[in-house]
Amino acid sequence: MPKDAPRRSKISLIGTHGVGKTVLTFSLAGRLRASGLDCDVAYENSRKSPFPINEGTTLEGQLWILAAQWKEELEASLRTQLLVCDRSVIDNYAYLVRASGRQPWLHDWIAHWLETYDALFLVPAPPGKITKDSRRSTSRSFQKEIHGIIEELAGEFRVGAKLVRLPDERTLHMSAIVNALRERGLIPGTQRELV
Repeated sequence: MPKDAPRRSKISLIGTHGVGKTVLTFSLAGRLRASGLDCDVAYENSRKSPFPINEGTTLEGQLWILAAQWKEELEASLRTQLLVCDRSVIDNYAYLVRASGRQPWLHDWIAHWLETYDALFLVPAPPGKITKDSRRSTSRSFQKEIHGIIEELAGEFRVGAKLVRLPDERTLHMSAIVNALRERGLIPGTQRELV
């Protein structure tokens, strides 16, 4: 990268399934782009997996998803200054841990890749039923179990300084993210109103 080139940044919306990460990812990226920022999205890939997902996932299935996440982020980072990721390696790894236990041989790689994110926004699970989905599990107990594993992994990988826990109230998510991005210097404080 040339010396005077602007710094590239990467953030991720993380959390268990069925909490609205994808909708929030695209809403955020749309607002940032509408305000004049160079921003794009790294897509979540589990829906494209040829392997079983949800409660029936396997080590191989989750390795495919981790590899797809890594590839998507690498490619997407070339086309924008601020990359918004729908998921990260930590929440993808949570499903692997649930299916096959912790894999020590992966820990150094996961820890290294977590360093590439400037901020991780943890989206809480809302109360009530999960919206019916053709690919994702609608089991609340499974959803809560994955959320708990993500919380454990966030502690194990010491992502505290990067982690922003979004409020339970969904209507506050956008403003919480935008404020955190401004505080961290990832977007200018002088942009047109984003929320």
